[in-house]
Amino acid sequence: MRTLIAVAVVLALPAFVGADEKKTALDFKMKGLDGKQVDLSKYKGKVVLFVNVASKCGLTPQYKGLQKLHEDYNKDGLVIVGVPANDFLKQEPGTDKQISEFCTSKYGVKFVMLSKVSVKGDDKAPLYKFLTEKDTNPDSSGEIAWNFTKFLISRDGKIVKRFEPKVTPTSKQVVDAVKAELEKKEK
Repeated sequence: MRTLIAVAVVLALPAFVGADEKKTALDFKMKGLDGKQVDLSKYKGKVVLFVNVASKCGLTPQYKGLQKLHEDYNKDGLVIVGVPANDFLKQEPGTDKQISEFCTSKYGVKFVMLSKVSVKGDDKAPLYKFLTEKDTNPDSSGEIAWNFTKFLISRDGKIVKRFEPKVTPTSKQVVDAVKAELEKKEK
């Protein structure tokens, strides 16, 4: 009987070993521009738009559209999370303090901004591994091609849609997808 119990425990181990693995895009902890830890799980129940951003890119004016989206839909449950990255032609060279000052003074950014990370390559942040790998995002996986790639996340942390950089935050495509997710009730 002991042998049978031991075999059952060994067979059940894989389920427990992976129990602490990341299951959704909101199961990560990252650092904010202010240096404080941001537990993304606090956004469960909200619709989240992750955007890798840069201050010296031709697409940098999208900050204005992101802020507009924030102003229009934050009260309804949308959280925009800017994720500075210096992976593309070194277009985000500043420190977290410089990035914060730039975003506030130039675009009046009031949405969530995280500390600068890498969104591609060997040192890719765990969140971006999750957002771009085939196992966790079978419908729109693949390396980030450029600054201002956007990932829409449902209230329960599932990846809903990926928008490539030239799709602006205030485009019909993004706004319609955001509204559709906001209309869904929390599970």
